[in-house]
Amino acid sequence: MPDWESLYQAQDTGWDRGETSPALLTFIEKGALDDAKTVLIPGCGRGYEVVELAKRGFAVTALDLAPSAVTHLKQILEAEGLKAEVICTDIFEFKVPQAFDVVYEQTCLCAIEPSERERYAAKIYEWLKPKGKLLLNMMQTGDVGGPPFHCDFMDMKKLFADNQWDWQQEPPFMTGRGKERISPRFELGYILEKKT
Repeated sequence: MPDWESLYQAQDTGWDRGETSPALLTFIEKGALDDAKTVLIPGCGRGYEVVELAKRGFAVTALDLAPSAVTHLKQILEAEGLKAEVICTDIFEFKVPQAFDVVYEQTCLCAIEPSERERYAAKIYEWLKPKGKLLLNMMQTGDVGGPPFHCDFMDMKKLFADNQWDWQQEPPFMTGRGKERISPRFELGYILEKKT
């Protein structure tokens, strides 16, 4: 697994868009956050989505392992007069004080080792209220290895199983990856609802 802090220090951050992901804006347009007040963003990085949601009045909690990313995000929030809870922690160590309405998953699933996915899915389930929503971005690389690791649809259906999750019925939307917007990688966006 990469040393994420070292990558930030070296400015080797090819995953960083430098702006809010279009995926979040699409989820908002689709009404996925209409009834939500609290949002958790694990693996928030520099937190462009945190800033966007804070501007829109959501109570956002953001987690990241890299101190540089967390410090950067806190400085941006302060400069813009915005509030969000930003915590430097390992996602597997985070104990939810109160369940959230929404978990926005954009970067962790493709960044962690595939052997850790079941553990991560269990954490997401724990973090959400009953009927809470998981806004899931599934990285499509077509490659073996990573990060980013490919998120095969059938693997994701098994990971977020029907006995715990309701998957949206409509087709997913697609978001391109890469700073230059020219990349074979893309994400598939799905809305899942926790059953109980």
